[in-house]
Amino acid sequence: MSDTATDTLKEKDRSGEVVSGGHLVAKALKNEGVDTIFTLCGGHIIDIYDGCVDEGIRIVDFRHEQVAAHAADGYARQTGKLGCLVTTAGPGCTNAMTGVATAFRSESPMLHIGGQGALTQHKMGSLQDLPHVDIMAPITKFSAGVRSTERAGDMVSMAARECFSGAYGPSYLEIPRDVLDREVPLSSAVIPEPGKYRASVKSIGDPADIERLADLIVKAERPAILVGSQVWMSRGHQAAIDLVKDLNIACYMNGGARGMLPQTDSHYYNRTRRLAFQKADLLLIVGTPFDFRMGYGKRIREDLTLVQIDQSYSTVGKNRDVDLGIAGDPGAILSAVHAAIKGRVDNGSKGRDGWLKELRAAEEAATEKLMPLFLSDQSPIHPYRVAWELNEFLTEKTVYIGDGGDVVTISAQAVAPKGPGNWMDPGALGSLGVGTGFAIAAGLANPEKEILCYYGDGSFGMTAFDMETANRFGVPYIAVIGNNSSMNQIRYGQIAKYGDQRGNVGNKLGDVPFSKFAEMLGGHGEEVHEANQIQPALQRAREAVKTSGKSAVVNIWVDPNEYAPGTKNQTMYK
Repeated sequence: MSDTATDTLKEKDRSGEVVSGGHLVAKALKNEGVDTIFTLCGGHIIDIYDGCVDEGIRIVDFRHEQVAAHAADGYARQTGKLGCLVTTAGPGCTNAMTGVATAFRSESPMLHIGGQGALTQHKMGSLQDLPHVDIMAPITKFSAGVRSTERAGDMVSMAARECFSGAYGPSYLEIPRDVLDREVPLSSAVIPEPGKYRASVKSIGDPADIERLADLIVKAERPAILVGSQVWMSRGHQAAIDLVKDLNIACYMNGGARGMLPQTDSHYYNRTRRLAFQKADLLLIVGTPFDFRMGYGKRIREDLTLVQIDQSYSTVGKNRDVDLGIAGDPGAILSAVHAAIKGRVDNGSKGRDGWLKELRAAEEAATEKLMPLFLSDQSPIHPYRVAWELNEFLTEKTVYIGDGGDVVTISAQAVAPKGPGNWMDPGALGSLGVGTGFAIAAGLANPEKEILCYYGDGSFGMTAFDMETANRFGVPYIAVIGNNSSMNQIRYGQIAKYGDQRGNVGNKLGDVPFSKFAEMLGGHGEEVHEANQIQPALQRAREAVKTSGKSAVVNIWVDPNEYAPGTKNQTMYK
């Protein structure tokens, strides 16, 4: 073993004849298309930093590992490439776990590289020593330790490959300090060449099933499609758009797929999903599971023809029987089905105008029913009014992030993002605190876009200090807070079960004027108490971010006694 592995302060060899483990990691990351790592520093991992500097990989350092993990996840969602998180050992790893678990439940391709004490100190009680591989295994697709410097680059490639096989997800690699610091002859190192060790994962499944699905679509009189996050993550959204437009199919979107179609498109539907599930004769569920958000499939009636398309064979038919299941790449499958239909004389599209007209009328009626809430002038401010004003504020170049309980559920009813990739939310894990990392990642991935994050006050308090990181790296954003001084989604259930006297136990927060936080960081902050002041405050925040280069906070005081319907029905637990 080289002296650099045992002498932590020995200067590194710059001759080019040898290479360290950290530099091999950086070379492998570059081959994987990684241009940015998200991190919080630690002595175990600094050789990776040195390698990243040599390879031209941007290093974005945070104040908390959870935020760095959310940023790596967010960067993967925004770019479609591998997101990369680098943390030190022990608390560096455990602090990041919520972010990694969020990526796991959201099927986001993210590589977490973590430090470890030296191999020579194994089981001796070294600083920050923990069984990281075992800890991370349940929330990753692949979890392993690197025990050889020569194999460091190869193991990075192996872990990255797993992130994109089947349904996307995170991988974890533990690399001991002396494995990273050791220098070996460059000729002995294994660095797989890009494009030479990975097969295409864009499978379409059984071609016979493609033909069968084509038959089902052509014959359907009342088809509908629900498009989920996988379609966006795998960049299959254009195939979905082409299919629904050409074949005249009602399209519903959830998760990361929101924004795939603009609200003005005749095939865009949002408020009539229940009606479609009740009346459709063919329903395509593409890239989203039958989990709690769909009542585990129970909200879909039994007598329709149900088709499920998913990247993972294990998700197809989980919790609910399907008439046809196809495992493979959503975009490739939809393109193949579309191609199979194009050669037919009658694709069935013309006979669906009446069905779409029925849904459109119901859609408009549902919107009309909500308008009194969207336009409410009540004081304290109705949370629906906030969501409506945010929707009116968005442009085609605004990435909208929801971070909170009712914040996300109410936003989904009011906010229609104006382009693919312009919606981000925590996903199925329901993690609070994702917004700051997502905002930074979205800004770094899309320097031409405006970033707006709508937080609950509980969510903002968890991770907000990394707003300084956003300012430091030149990606300021607009933070809007729906402030009801409580963890309100939980509070509702407590009041219902235990009465007013115990409804505030464990969920009440202080009345914090968060605008002062933005000002402390050199940015613009406002407190909003009246509904008619929301839009002017948002406009001032937009201008302040542009002119100052610092993030802005608009703290909106909302009524703590107004809730989303899902909260009232406690559908998240049913």
